[in-house]
Amino acid sequence: MKMMMDRQEEEEQDTVCSVTEDIVCVDEQTVQRLTDGFLSHYLPELDTSKRALQELTQNQVILLDTLEQEVTKFRDCNTMVDLNALFTEAKVYHSKLVNIRKEMIVLHDKTSRLKKRALKLQQHKQKEELEREQQREREMERERRLTAKPAKRTDN
Repeated sequence: MKMMMDRQEEEEQDTVCSVTEDIVCVDEQTVQRLTDGFLSHYLPELDTSKRALQELTQNQVILLDTLEQEVTKFRDCNTMVDLNALFTEAKVYHSKLVNIRKEMIVLHDKTSRLKKRALKLQQHKQKEELEREQQREREMERERRLTAKPAKRTDN
């Protein structure tokens, strides 16, 4: 009897029972075999899927890096466009500055000529005034000479 009880205990330990609507008792060895079969059937596909996902993840990282480099290139291109616009604007302002400088030189030359002319006119005017003044003095001297002088009495 003891032997029978030991055997029953062994069977109970080796058997896994699950309770659902119906009670099903399955041997642990059977569960192990089913698990091994299930894993051997799906594990290769899961490993393949895992490798494919890892490869996709790596490719995604590479793609993100490449995209980031392209974005950087576009930013640099925009910066270059901005620089080109600035250089074009600088050329326009430089040409305006050169034109203003030329105009200032022309205006400086004109003012220099006008100053010289004004100085000559002023000198000529002063010379004419001086000549008029000298003429007036000569005329006054002449009138003074022409003016009758009373004769001095002589006592004879």
